[in-house]
Amino acid sequence: QVQLVESGGGLVQAGDSLRLSCAASGRTFSSYTMGWFRQAPGKEREFVAAIRPRGGIIYYADSVKGRFTISRDNAKNTVLLQMNSLKPEDTAVYYCAASGALPRPSVQSEYDYWGQGTQVTVSS
Repeated sequence: QVQLVESGGGLVQAGDSLRLSCAASGRTFSSYTMGWFRQAPGKEREFVAAIRPRGGIIYYADSVKGRFTISRDNAKNTVLLQMNSLKPEDTAVYYCAASGALPRPSVQSEYDYWGQGTQVTVSS
């Protein structure tokens, strides 16, 4: 069992930066693919970014490529999402997810564990 707890959300202005953090429990964190997803009001939850267990392979949604950076610290059981040049359309609840297999990174159903989410609001 893996428990995920996100933090770092908040209210910022367009162009600002935020760093989200996801702390994971368990001794097998380093073997999990970790992903970030988001859900805006009235919309489906969507893929944002994912990182493979050793961190060498990373995936981004086109909408965040060049602005967001995902990273992980396996020694601290933590995955980070650095978000720069934020836009109002980035407003959403951001979720951290973990998969013990090698999921298709953007496919939500292939992730086993989810956090409770953290709200990010970007004002124009």
